[in-house]
Amino acid sequence: MTPIPATDKEIRRTPELEAAGLTDWRLLQRKIAARFALPDYDTGLALVAAIGAAAQAADHHPDLDLRWGQLTVHLASHDVGGVTDRDLRLAQQISELAADHGATADPAKVQMIEMALDSADFDAVRPFWKAILGMGTSRALPDELDDPRGDLPTLWFQETDAHPTPRQRFHFDVYVPYDLAEQRVADAVAAGGTLVSDDEAPGFWILADAEGNRACVCATI
Repeated sequence: MTPIPATDKEIRRTPELEAAGLTDWRLLQRKIAARFALPDYDTGLALVAAIGAAAQAADHHPDLDLRWGQLTVHLASHDVGGVTDRDLRLAQQISELAADHGATADPAKVQMIEMALDSADFDAVRPFWKAILGMGTSRALPDELDDPRGDLPTLWFQETDAHPTPRQRFHFDVYVPYDLAEQRVADAVAAGGTLVSDDEAPGFWILADAEGNRACVCATI
């Protein structure tokens, strides 16, 4: 295997994504995602085969989720825990292959869920959740657990003060494209929610439902 150049291990963010003209793709936490609408299932199978060939040639392999009418692609450089130029190059190839197959990008449809658990001592509770969920410690962050199979969302242990139950401990972090985050917040408020805090916007907004249960809308820039 050819050694990876140091420049191909540098983490890239939304500005580099936009500079590369990758309008089909959005950064969600530590990966880039694209969703392509398909005219039929056969087209999806052919596109998956073409992407697979490009991935093999690049020795860099995306996660592909083919369903009726759509193909979702996630790209990340797992060895560095983020997006690199390797991902940007392959993303460009995938967009070109999708266009050649008559697939249409729909970046507004990509999103990602992260589970967040408030914990005053995540070292004490992490082994339990690691065992019961069959997950592994994240390479990127020591306070996260990842599913090596990719079936479950990330579990993040959010530091908090010690407190008695009952009090909400789990909440969802909903990652959406950065250019759609404010609309998602507005939609949640219009649906009966309350904006608890926008102090950390545009990184994340804290919202609550009618009973006070909280969730965050998050954007990665």
